[in-house]
Amino acid sequence: MSKPLTDQEKRKQISVRGLAGVENVADLKTNFNRHLHFTLVKDRNVATKRDYYFALAHTVRDHLVGRWIRTQQHYYEKDPKRVYYLSLEFYMGRTLQNTMVNLALENACDEAIYQLGLDMEELQDMEEDAGLGNGGLGRLAACFLDSMATLGLAAYGYGIRYEFGIFNQKVVNGWQVEEADDWLRYGNPWEKARPEYMRPVHFYGRVEHNPDGVKWVDTQVILALPYDTPVPGYRNNIVNTMRLWSAKAPCEFHLKDFNVGGYIQAVLDKNLAENISRVLYPNDNFFEGKELRLKQEYFVVAATLQDIIRRFKASKFGSTEVVRPSFVCFVQVAIQLNDTHPALAIPELMRILMDDEKLSWDTAWDITVRTCAYTNHTVLPEALERWPVDLFQNLLPRHLEITYEINRRHLERISALYPGDHDRLRRMSVIEECGQKKINMAHLCIVGSHSVNGVAQIHSDIIKDTVFKDFYDVDPQKFQNKTNGITPRRWLVMCNPGLAEVIAERIGEDYIRDLSQLKSLLKFVDDDAVIQDIAKVKQENKMKFAVLLEEQCKVKINPNSMFDVHVKRIHEYKRQLLNCLHIITLYNRKLKIIQAAPGYHTAKMIIKLITAIGEVVNNDSVVGVRLKVIFLENYRVTLAEKVIPAADLSEQISTAGTEASGTGNMKFMLNGALTIGTMDGANVEMAEEAGEENLFIFGMRVKDVEALDKKGYDAMEYYNRIPELKQVIDQISGGFFSPGEPDQFKDIVKMLMRHDRFKVFADYEDYIKCQEKVSALYKNTKEWTKMVIHNIAGCGKFSSDRTIAQYAREIWGMEPTLEKIAAPDDPR
Repeated sequence: MSKPLTDQEKRKQISVRGLAGVENVADLKTNFNRHLHFTLVKDRNVATKRDYYFALAHTVRDHLVGRWIRTQQHYYEKDPKRVYYLSLEFYMGRTLQNTMVNLALENACDEAIYQLGLDMEELQDMEEDAGLGNGGLGRLAACFLDSMATLGLAAYGYGIRYEFGIFNQKVVNGWQVEEADDWLRYGNPWEKARPEYMRPVHFYGRVEHNPDGVKWVDTQVILALPYDTPVPGYRNNIVNTMRLWSAKAPCEFHLKDFNVGGYIQAVLDKNLAENISRVLYPNDNFFEGKELRLKQEYFVVAATLQDIIRRFKASKFGSTEVVRPSFVCFVQVAIQLNDTHPALAIPELMRILMDDEKLSWDTAWDITVRTCAYTNHTVLPEALERWPVDLFQNLLPRHLEITYEINRRHLERISALYPGDHDRLRRMSVIEECGQKKINMAHLCIVGSHSVNGVAQIHSDIIKDTVFKDFYDVDPQKFQNKTNGITPRRWLVMCNPGLAEVIAERIGEDYIRDLSQLKSLLKFVDDDAVIQDIAKVKQENKMKFAVLLEEQCKVKINPNSMFDVHVKRIHEYKRQLLNCLHIITLYNRKLKIIQAAPGYHTAKMIIKLITAIGEVVNNDSVVGVRLKVIFLENYRVTLAEKVIPAADLSEQISTAGTEASGTGNMKFMLNGALTIGTMDGANVEMAEEAGEENLFIFGMRVKDVEALDKKGYDAMEYYNRIPELKQVIDQISGGFFSPGEPDQFKDIVKMLMRHDRFKVFADYEDYIKCQEKVSALYKNTKEWTKMVIHNIAGCGKFSSDRTIAQYAREIWGMEPTLEKIAAPDDPR
């Protein structure tokens, strides 16, 4: 095993952390002190850690700004095709360290901060997470922005600048309590307000049909104020833009109320209007038809499309004038809809092209379909958006007219293809007529886009075979797969530098741009030195995490024990309950991390059950030394960056056919954790890449689940047949884990016994047996680590660079490039 580096050697080494050498350190220190002096002169005489963080953030940002400006100049001169990624969520996490990695500044900044007598980790910990997302969908969007910049694509992320992001989760007496995430309370050094690009967004009103065209009149106007955040590519001097919109009421908002003495009410109404960008809705796997949510969805779409068209008209060979009065060249624009949340882009683009630009329906429709593409993220019926027509009518009357016309023409086509098939027309209609009339947003996206993709091969097959089969039968060419990926910059180089170094020492650093090069690790699978180095890195990560647990949770754990980690939002289909049953089974044989949406009762009960099990297990004088159950509250990107490198085992145990893809599974795999999981989502492709024998696969496959559905799932059959399962359920229902309130978990038991759509009991027996295999192999460190190497070597496919390259070539008609553009201090 190689000799450990001293702290000084670590600071000096030239590595994957950044090639910027000591020559930059003096300049960094000078700029740091300049920014710090400005803060202190402005505010106070004594610097706090937060002052030091802001000084460092502004110092690093200085290195971004020149590249940011030059990138935009480059795009205006070259006039490339531009892609716009529309998402209601961007789960960015922290920015400072990621920026230093991508600009190759980390070593120089470390040295400068060290010479100034400060601690880099302490300063990094002062940064607030930008938690503008619920989980996988928002984090995927963040990874995609990183990859689009790294691949030199002229790309823009568009979303909402929520004043309050995903709630802060506290667990009090085992119950989840939500607190507002006031992430902007100290300001955000990474964003820049752009009031010159403020755009009006209209709501309510009525529609007038005149001989000279259609007008949407008597509307309420809200202004959309953009805030731009730079998104640097990996060491290519490209800096793209994420533009997030904030809602502002216009100054004249209800001014007439003031004139009649209603000043207070006018101000209150102004604040109400600005609620549009106040808070992120916390559910991303359960649809709630709230007016405020529909306002958010239209707000981001309306502001963004105005911005896209403004840029399109002005963008040609660097011109700042309107030089494209014609939309013939709108092929230079691609819009990707991240799930159905931005689906209103389709009727909104039609409205702009017809009502404002005076194009015919056919021309506008051709442009809209060629421009828009739709990514589906779920097959769960309760997650698919269906907006009530009456709500639509009130809030967006013109868009309802356009949507009805889209549907009329769509059904005319289907009727011509399938004469007399009224059931097919009903199934494929954009407007659902059963009960309350609703608009099916997924159907709108499919009809109005030229491409529809799932996010893992099994998921894409399911939407073609079942969920959207009727649409696939009509337009098979629209449907494709784009398996999700993660950015190796954040999810390896940044969060696990020790492992990144071990890999770089063996195969070089180019794998950071081309993750497929990890295959080269296979030639080291029997190399004792490599096995020892990888095992050593994992142990160091576990020791660091054990210290963090003791500091933050007051829980001591043994770093030599297996870290079996279940990181998922709480949902029945993710089957945290199956994990609970395993823990209780282990406990019974004498000889695990998670977040719920605030309105989801079952999820909160699951959290309470997990913490109750932990109380019993952790305090057992015999078992508690060997088995611990720890629920880490307020799980977010920054905590993930600490947990994932320390994990030994990754739980990916959803019912086959329910998880669209997952990206947590990829992060664990890349960081040297082994997977125990079902053949669901991206697990299937992970098994293909690493070899199924190098994962712990258990349980039903999709066909088995379908067969069980046809036969009829009977939980009692398993309960009566498997003694250990019966014992576990009896303990939960009998109050063993809630002695003060024996009936506390009766709803969970009732759900498992009578209404379990996700068939926990059906996979219980196989899951327990698979966990026994895990435990047996973990005792053999060498064989375990060899399996880890196979997994890391199989991660190449799961880079978001690969995913985005496929989107670019196969959906957007763009070609990625790894070429660098000139740095700000280089001649152009």
